[in-house]
Amino acid sequence: MDHSSPGRWRAISVVLVAGFMTLLDVSIVNVALPSIKQSLALSPGGLQWVLSGYALTFGLLLVPAGRFGDARGRRNVFIAGLAAFTLASAAAGLATGALFLIVARLVQGAAAGVVNPQVSGLIQQLFAPAERGRPFGLLGATIGVSTAVGPLLGGLLIQFFGAAEGWRWIFYINLPIGIIAIVLAARWIPARPASPSPSSPAREPLDPVGVLLLGAGVVLLLLPLVEEREWAGSAKWLLVVAALGVLAGFVAWERRFARRGTALIDLSLFRVRSYGLGALVGLFYFGGFTSIFFTYTLLLQSGLHYSALEAGLAITPFALGSAIAAAVGGRTVNRLGRPLVVAGLLLVGAGLSATVLALHLVPGHGAGFATALPLLVAGIGSGFVISPNQTLTLAEVPVERAGSAGAVLQTGQRIGTAIGIAAVGAMFFNRLAHHGGNWSLAFQASLLATIGFVAIALAAATADVLAARRKPASS
Repeated sequence: MDHSSPGRWRAISVVLVAGFMTLLDVSIVNVALPSIKQSLALSPGGLQWVLSGYALTFGLLLVPAGRFGDARGRRNVFIAGLAAFTLASAAAGLATGALFLIVARLVQGAAAGVVNPQVSGLIQQLFAPAERGRPFGLLGATIGVSTAVGPLLGGLLIQFFGAAEGWRWIFYINLPIGIIAIVLAARWIPARPASPSPSSPAREPLDPVGVLLLGAGVVLLLLPLVEEREWAGSAKWLLVVAALGVLAGFVAWERRFARRGTALIDLSLFRVRSYGLGALVGLFYFGGFTSIFFTYTLLLQSGLHYSALEAGLAITPFALGSAIAAAVGGRTVNRLGRPLVVAGLLLVGAGLSATVLALHLVPGHGAGFATALPLLVAGIGSGFVISPNQTLTLAEVPVERAGSAGAVLQTGQRIGTAIGIAAVGAMFFNRLAHHGGNWSLAFQASLLATIGFVAIALAAATADVLAARRKPASS
């Protein structure tokens, strides 16, 4: 299938549906957490692992899976990842206990990490550079819509099938979609590019040691946060020291491995100022904003006794604001530059601060209405952060390194998500116990932790703006 083939749009429709499904499972599970907790008797740590585990394995597989697809053919890797995701979804729906579900989510996340790099890779394979704007625009819209509809769709499924079984259908819905996508992918996606590059990385090592070191370091960092309530004593915090040691070993290994092959993370990318600071923005911003959905749905459903559908509707203002602003941000980012991201982060901080105030003024069942406008403001800010930051972060990266730079950026975002959910979740459950089960006060305290993550992202974005303004003066 060459760049002029009309069948390429059929192929892209299949990969976009699969990408939508894997990204939907990041947000759709949030409104099901109270039902899952009651059905499987999950601890607070177990709830955090259901979300953090998915994000972590998702992030760890992005770079090696992308490289493997480049070398061995994206269609077969895409189909294998999609089959694993579909099977893991079935296993999650059939889960009979906490460990069963957590392991299924880990596998599901890993499979999502295999599928997603093939989506952008296939767009590059099937479309000439001048034609890629439209399919990449559709990919951006797919990401935005999956985030927006996740909580609402989850609420509808639980409302329709009931609290006891509805959460299982959040996973079962992937089965028919996955099976149809696998069949169509085998028929419509070409096995190889029409003209393989002579520099194909077919024999390039995949750096499994780097994957293991990074994974072990992040898990050691997550453990004391996720298990903060379950593990008594302060000895658990020694795992943070161990995590820093393992991550330092990861950096040393990557520097050594880069001398003889392509490392998991190309550390030289971070010498490009806009890339290093932009990656830091992504890491901390994703650590903050994704945790909002986790703690807010717990407040609404467990604390204020909202139904899953009502909780999904209460979260929708943030998602809608983000989707609308992302479209505007995509058109203005090249003109406004990094100040647009700074403005977005300021809006997010203001919206979340106003959410804390709204909950203080309206602590009861009306909280969902009271927080609608502040969350809309925060969502608009979020739309000015995520996609524009990705564009600006990659803008000064050499073209020949753009693929690996984008994959590393996404890896940082997924790892930030895992760490943020663990850290903010730990704050939430700690405050919940400290305040005698007052869900509203616990959520307000966790929002302050979220604002802290956003503030670090804001500092990194501001540093980039100031450095860019100094650069012409010093040249």
